[in-house]
Amino acid sequence: MIIKCTINGKKSELNINPDDFLADTLRENGYVSVKKGCDTGSCGLCTIMINDKAELSCNFLSARADGQNITTLEGVQKEAKEFGDFLAEEGADQCGFCAPGFIMMVLAMKIELKNPTEEEVIDYLNGNLCRCTGYKGQLRAIHRYLNSVK
Repeated sequence: MIIKCTINGKKSELNINPDDFLADTLRENGYVSVKKGCDTGSCGLCTIMINDKAELSCNFLSARADGQNITTLEGVQKEAKEFGDFLAEEGADQCGFCAPGFIMMVLAMKIELKNPTEEEVIDYLNGNLCRCTGYKGQLRAIHRYLNSVK
């Protein structure tokens, strides 16, 4: 079946099977920032935005993306670099495996939350797993980033 959607501002037609998941469909179409680490929606690696809302693409059926506006890391490179600089300044960048999903979640947070508390940030990031850090540096970077873009 064919679905029509907008990916990173570009109108797209994707040939999918009814049981395909969006993470697989996006990777098959060249959006390699979308990674899979668990297939259960609990690691956050596959985070993208659909209509400016964070979604886990590993358990999002591709057919549901018909008519939607999808953003992957490839579509927000300037913003991702800007936040990545904050991560580096706080010593919170490590191996990078979790970075695409983590950055997408933070960029969605910037859209969805206004002046979030520490608890709201932690709750929002629940499920984004990073095995390299203790999250303290990442939390400092998030707060500095969100305060800089007001």
